[in-house]
Amino acid sequence: MKPASWTYAEEFVAEDDILTAARARADEVGVVPISSGGGAALRLLASVLEARAVVEIGTGTGVSGLWLLRGMRADGVLTTVDIEAEHQRLAKETFTDAGIPANRARTIAGAGLDVLPRLTDGHYDLVFCDGDKREYAAYLAEALRLLRPGGIVAFDNALWHDRVADPAQRDEETVAVRELGRAVAENESLVPALLPVGDGLLVAKKVWTPET
Repeated sequence: MKPASWTYAEEFVAEDDILTAARARADEVGVVPISSGGGAALRLLASVLEARAVVEIGTGTGVSGLWLLRGMRADGVLTTVDIEAEHQRLAKETFTDAGIPANRARTIAGAGLDVLPRLTDGHYDLVFCDGDKREYAAYLAEALRLLRPGGIVAFDNALWHDRVADPAQRDEETVAVRELGRAVAENESLVPALLPVGDGLLVAKKVWTPET
């Protein structure tokens, strides 16, 4: 894809002033949020699912969370987890500015792998992961437990700055993201796709299987 076409696709769904302000906050605290194209994809997924319960690992300053909330049902609740409480304070500012009721965004300060095991099995429509890349495989295992049949798991940075596709790149984070992609593609309980938006968005639907 030519750069001009990629940019056109990324900007196809425009961001408003609230998301622009959230990105400015992210720059100030050194957070790299999902791209606008990735955010639009998350909103679409949440909307198609008519999502009522979503989990997010990596709150940041609320960019991805706001995209998700805007796609969810009006009564939907986002549970967003981040190890940095200050980031979550900034995310709450974003949600407030966007008119999101406080009861629709549940922020939990803590490490993803400490919080996820405490959440309810089979309760969630969508799990979005944008935390420590080295923990992506563990996030996948938790997501498979948390998702209802037909639910979707999504991972940001699935191309990891063009490093995943280059077999010569063998640093720990690149290898972890590459192995995640392989695990998702080979899991027969998932229907996967790797979307070339932003830095890559890996998505997979949990297959519904009838009870025996």
